Amino acid sequence: MPGLPIKRVAVIGAGPAGAIAVDALAQEQAFDVIRVFERREGPGGCWYSSPPDQAILFASCTYVPLTHPRVGDRSKPQTISGFMALADRTADAPLPIPETLPAQTPKSDQPRFSESSVYPYLETNIDFLPMEFSQEPIPNERSERSISVHGPETPFRRWDVIRKYIQGLVERRGYEDFISYSTTVERVEKVGSEWKVTLRKDGSQSYYWWVEWFDAVVVASGHFWVPYIPPIDGLETFEKARPGSVIHSKHFRGCEPFAGKRVVVVGASVSAADIAFDLTGVAKSPVHAITIGHAPNGYFGDEAFNHPRIQRHPSITSVANRTVYLQDGSSIPDVDHIVFGTGYSWTLPFLPSVPVRNNRVPDLYQHVVWQHDPTLLFVGAVSAGLTFKVFEWQAVLAARLLAGRTSLPSLAEMRAWEDARIKARGDGAKFTLIFPDFEDYFETLRKLSGEGAPGKGRQLPKFRREWVRAFLDGHDLRKNMWKRLNAKARDELNGGGKERVVRARL
Repeated sequence: MPGLPIKRVAVIGAGPAGAIAVDALAQEQAFDVIRVFERREGPGGCWYSSPPDQAILFASCTYVPLTHPRVGDRSKPQTISGFMALADRTADAPLPIPETLPAQTPKSDQPRFSESSVYPYLETNIDFLPMEFSQEPIPNERSERSISVHGPETPFRRWDVIRKYIQGLVERRGYEDFISYSTTVERVEKVGSEWKVTLRKDGSQSYYWWVEWFDAVVVASGHFWVPYIPPIDGLETFEKARPGSVIHSKHFRGCEPFAGKRVVVVGASVSAADIAFDLTGVAKSPVHAITIGHAPNGYFGDEAFNHPRIQRHPSITSVANRTVYLQDGSSIPDVDHIVFGTGYSWTLPFLPSVPVRNNRVPDLYQHVVWQHDPTLLFVGAVSAGLTFKVFEWQAVLAARLLAGRTSLPSLAEMRAWEDARIKARGDGAKFTLIFPDFEDYFETLRKLSGEGAPGKGRQLPKFRREWVRAFLDGHDLRKNMWKRLNAKARDELNGGGKERVVRARL
């Protein structure tokens, strides 16, 4: 990489992408300073739940056994407001920065969307094999729930297994000394040849602000933080009248609040499918699912919505009082809750020089290198598929580039790559989808990364097609589970079986 040697590197985020980025950077043995800034209280990203030793009570869902791990974030999530900003993807505005730094300021009540998305029985929805990093196996710990549904060789892992896995990655080799927790990166800007990073520490009573300077910045902050809720007339009025009646799947904490309630679930992808399916065991029947006219998840399909206690509907046009009006002229009266499983908005409030366009970050070569300045790199700027493993390949490329041990093609070639991909995938979220070209992408990154210096740096193995096979087999397991349990539910209904709701308490 041309220019001055890179000696000081900032990493934003201590989730799975940040954790592997730290190791890739450290193993290059080329940097004087590696600093990691994580706004949560501990490592794990969206798998982190805080505080981890607090317990909540919840009613079990359709097929949840009696015992569960404790989960943090026991308090109810903040009620949702600012629906217009959530709909137009402008909700995550930066906080005003004090004119003089360092500084201490009162806390703000502006939402920053850093709360956990973990709920008590959350498990991975793909096989552990395509998730785990090449040198760090995910522990062979299977939950009773997963075994009861998928058998003793279940490939899925509970959320706390994944959280501890990520924690172990950053608490080895002294890496924890690199990390500043409860620290939000509020602005990253290039000043001359350096990156000025403005930071905010979340104290018990105040915010503490200061600046640090770096030669390069690695953005590994993820993009599953800011909920997207589509614009619907009357929705905010409905929420105002009954605060907490509208939630996003991010704020789902289990089934107890929905017991005996009339629930509408909006969305046709995996989060909406999971929640609608689970609620059939506790909510008033049927659970109303807004799926008609919307494409199901490409990996998991729509089998979950075939449960006999789920009724499908077209899109919502408006909400008035407690009635949800639908596109086909029908309506759902006396609604208690509307749950949105409608995805997330990609936001970079700390990077004013990098605009988000069509819910993706433009001008990233191979989804990693910012073409305008290759000292700004991204790990995790891709859509679902072989995560976390893809983060490792991106992190190694970023580390090699910053260490000066590999090089990039010309700017014209990098722009041509993006132009060709836009023509093939479009200039939206599908641009970031690696499927079905996993092998080509992984091998491209491996070749770009090179071997590095002798005895230094993480070495990337050749791509193994077994990873994709396990990835797809895991999807089939989930689809077959829904098909099997849906058939059982139909048999029970046809045979006059009574619905059983098991209440579990920790």
